[in-house]
Amino acid sequence: MHGTPRLTPEILLRAYAEGLFPMAERRGDPTLYWVSPEKRGIIPLDGFHVPHRLARKVRSGAFTVTADTAFRDVMEACAAPAPGREETWINDEILRLYCALHSTGHAHSIECWQDGALVGGLYGVRLGAAFFGESMFSRARDASKVALVHLVDGLKRGGFVLLDSQFITAHLARFGAIEIPREQYLMKLANALSRDAIWPFF
Repeated sequence: MHGTPRLTPEILLRAYAEGLFPMAERRGDPTLYWVSPEKRGIIPLDGFHVPHRLARKVRSGAFTVTADTAFRDVMEACAAPAPGREETWINDEILRLYCALHSTGHAHSIECWQDGALVGGLYGVRLGAAFFGESMFSRARDASKVALVHLVDGLKRGGFVLLDSQFITAHLARFGAIEIPREQYLMKLANALSRDAIWPFF
């Protein structure tokens, strides 16, 4: 649906509860449209796979990992052009909306730091026992992957039952991400929304 009226965080959360999420055609496009894929990407929390090399990287402490300390910076890094990703779908309206969600405790970020610099991270939306992963970025090898490992560990500890990745990429498939039909996704979503979970990062 193109040309949406000015959205509010409350409308955005209601849309997530119905299985919808917004995107822009490109960074400079001011309009948004709603997306509800026929095949939805999810990362089963009980089937999350961490390759041995990455597990060693996580244990090495190569990155300092934090949560919710640089939410806007993470979003802006995700929106920035990168090799192989010259255009992104994160426009100024999405930045405004998700920063507003963050201020109310419904959007969160995981950050990876190296020598005081932000080198990777991800952000997403929390609703009930569901976490909707939105985007990630990496400026150092494995930084976004380490952020994802920490996210999944925290979601498990917090009692989350659904990690929505929206779409599948080869990158996410290596961690066990799968596609499921929209109808099956909506059932999983309803179950997650009926539960309580705790954001375990403080």
